[in-house]
Amino acid sequence: MTAKTDLHIHTNISDGKFSPQEIVEKSARLGLGTIAICDHDNTDGTPPALAAVCAFPRLRVIPGVEISTYAPGNEVHVLGYFMDFENPRLRNTLADSRNSRLGRAKEMIARLNKLNINISWQQVQQAADGSTVGRPHIAQVMLDKGYIKSFREAFDKYIGLGGPAYVERHKITPPEAVTLIKEANGLPVLAHPLTIEQPEKLIAGLKAAGLVGIEAYYNGYTKDERNTLSMLADKYNLIATGGSDYHGIDDSAETMLGDAGVPPESAERLIALARQQGHKSVKL
Repeated sequence: MTAKTDLHIHTNISDGKFSPQEIVEKSARLGLGTIAICDHDNTDGTPPALAAVCAFPRLRVIPGVEISTYAPGNEVHVLGYFMDFENPRLRNTLADSRNSRLGRAKEMIARLNKLNINISWQQVQQAADGSTVGRPHIAQVMLDKGYIKSFREAFDKYIGLGGPAYVERHKITPPEAVTLIKEANGLPVLAHPLTIEQPEKLIAGLKAAGLVGIEAYYNGYTKDERNTLSMLADKYNLIATGGSDYHGIDDSAETMLGDAGVPPESAERLIALARQQGHKSVKL
């Protein structure tokens, strides 16, 4: 049986539950062949993941990041793989985004309080347990305190785009993210395109800016949706990638590591492009 591939995983460096080392160990134990660490606006999980994978010769770790961007009416996430993480502009832009994320979380909590959902910053910090506070941690506290019946309900009713407690924050645009990743010698991929209005229009524009792939295999996508996105990738000569978007916070609502149905050739095509660009990442 071919080893599974998962190119979209979060750790506690951003808003996931498990450390980079734990993600590597869990992935190896599950028999995965290739994974990518893609924390939100943060690349600090890459060095410990690459160090940890040395103990597991059958597993490869692709370094990555998930950059939050904004287009009118849409929150758009752009994945970057194989970047030069010491690139000054990349590091500064990601740092600005992380600082903005903290202020946003505090404002969301304040708005929830006005809706008689009484959670505190301290409780959310405890839920984060040392990782960067994000919306999943707010949702976890809401669930723990009984204000919602499911993790997803927090986003659907309160803190998702357009919700009464949603707070916008400073973000770069999708083309700026693609350019940022390219300037850092990376490979930009559009995350979960079906969360975006008129995805093909955005894909066409980002292709011209240097996009190399789109997530066709993703948490919860149906067979028809995957086929549609794969055909869209073929149309624009893009790699059809994908991943679980695993955070480890709510197993009842998440796609588990390696279970997004990503074909191994998705990783092989990314790696081939990385080699063409002269990357020397571990275990390619």
